Amino acid sequence: MLVAKGYRPVNRDQQFLLPPDMREWLPDTHAVWTVIEIVDTHLDTSAFHASRRTGGAGRAGYDPDMLVTLLIWAWSRGMRSSRQIERACTEDVAFRVICAGNTPDHVTISRFRKDNHTACQDLFTQVLILAASLGLGRLETIALDGVKIAANASKDANRTEAGLRQAAEAEAARIAATAAAAHAATDDAEDDLYGPDDPGPGRVPAEFADPGTRTARIAEALAQMRAAKDAEDADRDRKADDYLARLDAGEKVRGRVPVGAEVAAAERRLAEAVTAQQATLDRFEASSAAGARGHRFAPKPVDEHHLVRRRRTELDTALAKQAARDAAAGRRRGNTTDPDSRLQPLRGGGWLQGYNCQAFTSADGLILATGVGTSPADYDYFPDLVDKAGRAAQLIDTTRRNTNPAGTNPAPAPAAEELIGVMLFDAGYCSRENLTSPGPDRLIATGKARDLETAAAANPVTGSPPPQADPIEAMTHRLRTEDGIATYRRRSHIAETVFGHAKHNLGFRRFTGRGLARARSEWSFHAAVHNIGKILTHLTDGNTLPATA
Repeated sequence: MLVAKGYRPVNRDQQFLLPPDMREWLPDTHAVWTVIEIVDTHLDTSAFHASRRTGGAGRAGYDPDMLVTLLIWAWSRGMRSSRQIERACTEDVAFRVICAGNTPDHVTISRFRKDNHTACQDLFTQVLILAASLGLGRLETIALDGVKIAANASKDANRTEAGLRQAAEAEAARIAATAAAAHAATDDAEDDLYGPDDPGPGRVPAEFADPGTRTARIAEALAQMRAAKDAEDADRDRKADDYLARLDAGEKVRGRVPVGAEVAAAERRLAEAVTAQQATLDRFEASSAAGARGHRFAPKPVDEHHLVRRRRTELDTALAKQAARDAAAGRRRGNTTDPDSRLQPLRGGGWLQGYNCQAFTSADGLILATGVGTSPADYDYFPDLVDKAGRAAQLIDTTRRNTNPAGTNPAPAPAAEELIGVMLFDAGYCSRENLTSPGPDRLIATGKARDLETAAAANPVTGSPPPQADPIEAMTHRLRTEDGIATYRRRSHIAETVFGHAKHNLGFRRFTGRGLARARSEWSFHAAVHNIGKILTHLTDGNTLPATA
């Protein structure tokens, strides 16, 4: 048993418990010094300064560079609450170093983040350029995936269109009743003060004349619902018309029938089956009348033929689905707290009020492009994110090659197809349009990963798919090859690791702002913070930041 010599003194009145020089509070190797250097010398923060004004009366404001550094450091530590950040500025040495002894309150931090949300997307691009200059951003294999993030709103705030109209009427009635009661109370008070015949200076308080923000949110939710319905209807009609036109042209169309074309397509297939069976009956009757012995048994009547019966069942099913969709159209919901947000289905069951957040990630874990939307279907984001990833690849390539001597022009950037090796996607992005659209090489799962692995192991193939193969069949063939399935196995690690880090390590499960624009900027800021973390890890391996001009 070890015996201590004694107890160390506990003198809380001792001065200079911390060295007087702030740079002695933390070692030179601490990551906070690197973050401060990145913001101060490697990022252009003029967009954050543009919204600030100096030279007026009152106290001096906080330096925007300091507040940007503070937010980056806080988010990298999983701290997104303005009140928690304010408390850390007094309790945590690293936060105190960033603030240089100042203590911005939570209102200042929250307002700064709110007023500068549009500058966060430009910040993401600058961090990506810095990471590229350090050699990060491997483009031989990149992957796209989506994650559902909760909005700053509750599912209980959802209302149907009828419910929203009812809420608007109730709110208007409440405001009118409140204003009438306030008016009557004011009249009684003025009668006591001025007399019943003296008009006096009093009026109904201004706040009772204003319908309030709740009424505006209800109206916005109604407008959002109408706009979303019109856009969905237009897109559905376009896809349905295209599908039916291909059927009418005699093209053999495979795959899922678009919503809106199911009834018409089922009617066409039923008519084809009826026509074919009737033709068979006509031929039998003609041959029987001529004394031929071509048929031993008479064909079944049209209504009893198995294919006709199947087509009638398919038509009944399509009609039932259409009736269910028509009934559900009246149950379309809008959120009165965040009208832009939508109910998102979760893997494994359940629903979340929020947004579908997308991220394209490189082989070394750098986020190349981001996107946020309200559609729960991942394949809707494919074209925009592929285009963003292509521009990011060209930006990375230009940054790496921009080492020509002064006075010379760098060579033009190659196309994205030449820079990106292969893009990986899960089955949520699978569609014929996404398989055949222009762009870099891609592997898109045509089923669940375990089913792909089973098929590749049980029935492997070699070589290229048949020349006339359907795009989905061709991709299925490629994923059964040894090289195809081996490459696709990398998708989960590349694409899903960034979401695990965001949710479980950084606690990013809910947006702090409201509205689609703020959600997009907040997701971009998170991606910038994530990439700064990759830069910090890269620097610990003995690398250094590039010299500044």
